[in-house]
Amino acid sequence: MLLEPLRAEVCAMNLELPKNNLVAWTSGNVSARDPETNYVVIKPSGIKFQDLTPENMVVVDIHGKVVEGSYSPSSDTASHCYIYRQRPDVFGVVHTHSRYATAFAVLGRSIPCYTTAMGDEFGGPIPCGGFALIGGEEIGQLVVETLKDSHSPACILQNHGVFAIGPTCEKAVQAAVMTEDNAAIVFMATQMGTPIPIAESDIAKLHHRYTHVYGQR
Repeated sequence: MLLEPLRAEVCAMNLELPKNNLVAWTSGNVSARDPETNYVVIKPSGIKFQDLTPENMVVVDIHGKVVEGSYSPSSDTASHCYIYRQRPDVFGVVHTHSRYATAFAVLGRSIPCYTTAMGDEFGGPIPCGGFALIGGEEIGQLVVETLKDSHSPACILQNHGVFAIGPTCEKAVQAAVMTEDNAAIVFMATQMGTPIPIAESDIAKLHHRYTHVYGQR
């Protein structure tokens, strides 16, 4: 079986989506790209999360053609592969329909940066891209375009949901979790009153500290 360790990692990270209340039923997916073969491991389409195993993950090439697997790959496979082809720094992609972030997407609104945690992780607002139908590369094209001038590892797409990227699939899942957490905070704050903005200079300092100082080095 190809890429057994990566299959196990991708399966484990897919299971983090329902654990963190980021998906409903079979929606959402996680993929990872192998740096040596350039193959992509991705969740199979329409399979319940509790039924996922490393063995039923699907391996595709960088253009989305199935290399190994008994199931059809996610309907977002073409877009995941497009992101990988355009962003050689990306080795993990996550898609969710998490509730609060998707509420912003339905309105076509970016998620403003009102928390220090958001300044840390995203370096500013989480941008909102346009609308595209599912199944082809168009969603991937929107993700790449939406994130090209942003520090953010995640974006939302109009009427759709969250796409997050990272140097690993675990980091991409982290970005998806943090997207939903901050979307919920911003939503609740706006119901209570007018949020206090953080100065852009302070957001830049927060993001620099988080990416260069925070954690174990």
